[in-house]
Amino acid sequence: MNKPTRIDCLQYCNWSRARFEEMRAGGLDAVHVTICYHENFRETVANITHWNDWFAHHRDLIFHGRCADDVRAAQESGRTAIFFGFQNCAPIEDDIRLVEICHSLGACFMQLTYNNQSLLAGGCYEPHDSGITRMGRQVISEMNRLGMVIDMSHSGERSTLEAIELSSRPIAVTHANPSFWRLAARSKSDTILLELAKSGGMLGLSLYPHHLKDGSQCTLKSFCEMVARTAEIMGADNIGIGSDLCRGQPDLVVAWMRTGRWSKDMDVSGGVFPPQPPWFESAADFGNLDDGLRQVGFNQQEVDNVLGENWQRFFVRSFVAANNV
Repeated sequence: MNKPTRIDCLQYCNWSRARFEEMRAGGLDAVHVTICYHENFRETVANITHWNDWFAHHRDLIFHGRCADDVRAAQESGRTAIFFGFQNCAPIEDDIRLVEICHSLGACFMQLTYNNQSLLAGGCYEPHDSGITRMGRQVISEMNRLGMVIDMSHSGERSTLEAIELSSRPIAVTHANPSFWRLAARSKSDTILLELAKSGGMLGLSLYPHHLKDGSQCTLKSFCEMVARTAEIMGADNIGIGSDLCRGQPDLVVAWMRTGRWSKDMDVSGGVFPPQPPWFESAADFGNLDDGLRQVGFNQQEVDNVLGENWQRFFVRSFVAANNV
């Protein structure tokens, strides 16, 4: 009998062999990793070269994932498939042709915006959400054609709903929590949860302390009760985990994430990474979610779905070029 699939659909750690060993200790078959925030195309290519070095030096632990079959290959080889994603559309600059180039380099996910207004959509921090722009509509069509997942984790309400409507494929919110549990700028409303589920999209639930009820003191039971409530709203087949784990990152990275080069001021109070809750300090703790979900009433098949099988089915549908569907 095959081992149940385990997928974390968002991490941005300070990468090293120790981080990859933690993935293996947690039984993760696939991880969607952030390879850019505000980097332009050339800078993103430089980040990819770093990943190519890691793939070469740690080939016993990780490899570059590009399609759903790579998750199964990871299971068979005892490694973790790494899927590239952008948390912003900065790498495509103002050139729609770069979407295909980025996809050819291995990008499987792209957020249309990271908190701010972009050329494509409105961000969750903007006082006015513009919705999907003219270029955004074209980029959505191009991503649909290529088999590149539209991610609306840091987008505003209107933009997210319009992306769901405009996309010919189901979209994803890879790392955000519902607003009924913890209200934050990028928490998602019940309306988004329902529309996401209706379209066959996926919500990845986050373990980033700023988006947990009670922050770093959030309990495993509280988190898993939130997962259960979310499943009641949008169905247990439309949710997964996108931990947003930033393991080992220095606090100075927060400034890059939040302000990039567009501002001289830190726009979020604190500017530090909060401690992870003790039951999820690293990817090695992924198995704790299995126990927690069963304790709040999920059966083992539902647990397996939430912890990876749902994402795997989404990958099967999503990472295929339109002319091959």
